[in-house]
Amino acid sequence: MKPSLYFIFCLLFTFASCGQKEEVDFIITQAKIYTVDNDFSMAEAMAVKDGNIVEVGNSEAILKKYAGEERNLEGKTVLPGLIDAHAHLYNLGVTLQQVDLVGTETKKETLERIVAFQKEKNSTYLLGRGWDQNDWDVKEFPSKEDLDSLFPDIPVALTRVDGHAYWVNSKVLAMAGITSETKMDGGEVVFGEDGEPTGILIDSPMALVRNTIPPVNKEYNAAALMDAEQICFELGLTTINDAGLSREVIELIDELQQKEEMKMRVYAMVSNYPENLDHFLSKGIIKNNRLHVRSVKVYADGALGSRGAALKEPYSDKENHFGAMITPMGDLEALAKRIADAGYQMNTHAIGDSANVSVLKAYKEALKDMKDARWKVEHAQVVDVADFDYFSKNIIPSVQPTHATSDMYWAEDRVGSERIKGAYAYKTLLEKAGIVALGTDFPVEKVNPMHTFYAAVARKDLQQYPEGGFRMEEALSREETLKGMTLWAAYSNFEEDEKGSLEPGKYADFIIMDRDIMTCPEEDIPTAKVLATYISGERVFARN
Repeated sequence: MKPSLYFIFCLLFTFASCGQKEEVDFIITQAKIYTVDNDFSMAEAMAVKDGNIVEVGNSEAILKKYAGEERNLEGKTVLPGLIDAHAHLYNLGVTLQQVDLVGTETKKETLERIVAFQKEKNSTYLLGRGWDQNDWDVKEFPSKEDLDSLFPDIPVALTRVDGHAYWVNSKVLAMAGITSETKMDGGEVVFGEDGEPTGILIDSPMALVRNTIPPVNKEYNAAALMDAEQICFELGLTTINDAGLSREVIELIDELQQKEEMKMRVYAMVSNYPENLDHFLSKGIIKNNRLHVRSVKVYADGALGSRGAALKEPYSDKENHFGAMITPMGDLEALAKRIADAGYQMNTHAIGDSANVSVLKAYKEALKDMKDARWKVEHAQVVDVADFDYFSKNIIPSVQPTHATSDMYWAEDRVGSERIKGAYAYKTLLEKAGIVALGTDFPVEKVNPMHTFYAAVARKDLQQYPEGGFRMEEALSREETLKGMTLWAAYSNFEEDEKGSLEPGKYADFIIMDRDIMTCPEEDIPTAKVLATYISGERVFARN
């Protein structure tokens, strides 16, 4: 009996349907893809449509199922877009408009850079950033006289590399009203033997100088953000946690993103100033596909390099000096309660062991009835061994591995042989919390996330010092480090369902590398280059 026409039609329709492929925008094939999913699985192909990942798998299976532009990577490594869990995008852009003092090895070289910059720019108020007396041949704070001899009539304010000290000339001291009588809690005006200000201001007195700096306009701020964004794209960063922004800059970022002029995803921490908190805490969480505002950046203390970090016992290299709390314990507790009540996350800069335990205790009290707050301790740099148990997935350490390799030359001098055991303790923090979020703190450190990766794994500087690594018991594995720069950082931002790994349904944020940093010789990691950076499937950077 011959088959009916209806049966033949159904059979042909079935065969035709099986041959159809789902249309996508493009397909990555023949790649070495680290998905960073829960199993840390590998793949070689990825289909992308409308800015999202549709599927990952092997090349043959993906090509059979999907139709779209094929991009054969010929074995190149693909990683999730990197997230810098603690940085200063806007400040990086601002420093690009100022004299760059990073990496100077002597005071003389620093002054030469300032003179050359001023000769070119002819600024009416000379600003710069990046000096670090600990890197100089003579490791002493400079003075106003060094600047006065070159710039007697032009105000000069130079920010230390960590952002916690100014070096200013006499013109600025006069403009700021800083005299031998000036004393402020939460910081220090450094005085000379004659009782007069030396020109070094640590933490809170810096506000007096900031009030003298001419305001910048919207065009200046937009240029700063766009300049910084381009540098980040070239280095494979697709999300930046900006650790402290004003309402004005956050709203500008939103405006630039809405106009499609700025493509970077930004997790914005609101700077702890009354006008910012009054606005954002009452407004509630702000979230779209580029901008996320749900946290407050607080400073508990200063920096270790300028001896502003608050310690439980005196500094080992300065008798009877404990550093200083910028935000006292009572204020931390009140602030923590206000932030918790608003449903926001609190992210607090804490360097010294005294500052860390103050923050940890304030967090514990504020979060006693909250199970998924994900508050962060930014830096968690020197922690008393007895205080590590405070950390968890509810109180997350957000650390910067290059701080360890920048500070290792002098850190033990500051804190001594016992306290150093709780310093830069990234492996211990991971074991206690279950995750660590990794960042750079640029422009305090270099932007390059490959330096972050290398410092976390090798615990060495770029000259491969010290042999064997600095306190290698606190090193992270390559897998842990990549997670800290992707999935764990996304988790700390409440964004693990949309980014941080290359899985179906997530944003197609990924980078293509010139080598496999997960397997290449350790010493080759810092020079690894990003060949292309994608955000939502759009190529925002490609190396020529």
